[in-house]
Amino acid sequence: MSIRVVVADDQEIVRTGLTMILNAEPDIQVVGEAGDGRRAVELAQRLQPDVCLFDIRMPGMDGIEATRRLAGPAVTDPLAVVVITTFDLDEYVYSALRAGARGFLLKDAGTDLLSQAVHAAARGDALIAPSITTRLLKAFADTGPAGPPVQPIDALTDREEEVLVAVARGWTNAEIAAELHISLSTVKTHVTSLMAKLVVRNRVEIAMWAYETGRTSGRV
Repeated sequence: MSIRVVVADDQEIVRTGLTMILNAEPDIQVVGEAGDGRRAVELAQRLQPDVCLFDIRMPGMDGIEATRRLAGPAVTDPLAVVVITTFDLDEYVYSALRAGARGFLLKDAGTDLLSQAVHAAARGDALIAPSITTRLLKAFADTGPAGPPVQPIDALTDREEEVLVAVARGWTNAEIAAELHISLSTVKTHVTSLMAKLVVRNRVEIAMWAYETGRTSGRV
């Protein structure tokens, strides 16, 4: 079955371009387009797509607020949102991920990375552009977390610590399995355990917790 996507961007030429790129993929179908955040939320709530692809700067309601309404902590059944923007600003990245986004890309990321991000979000993974990940790590190293991070319900095992670091670096389950010489199902089990212990809902929130606790420099 095709991955159903809603695209929102206030620039028609950009919105049309993103739609053409995604529809060119054999297993992706754009089912709705919006030129502002409010319309994007309405479309997403009505169509229930597999993935939402939102620009940040839009009139009426920006992409971060739209993401929060569809995927934020207060949402019972969050949708998968990937944020895409021209502006490589740390505050945008952090705000989008805190709002519940499963991915963050720049508009010059290229068609392959765009497709990868949509596929990752659809299967519950997260993809953040490598350059963005580097900036996030530097930002946390320079400023530290805003407050004390939540402690895990139970202590993490050594293997979970390794998986945690790998997730924070943006690795896929397959990459983690190959690096740690474990099966794909074992990786998925560790990721599920991490989400339970950290009381988070997805891989992005796992990564954010790793940044906040200074674990991103650990060994994989």
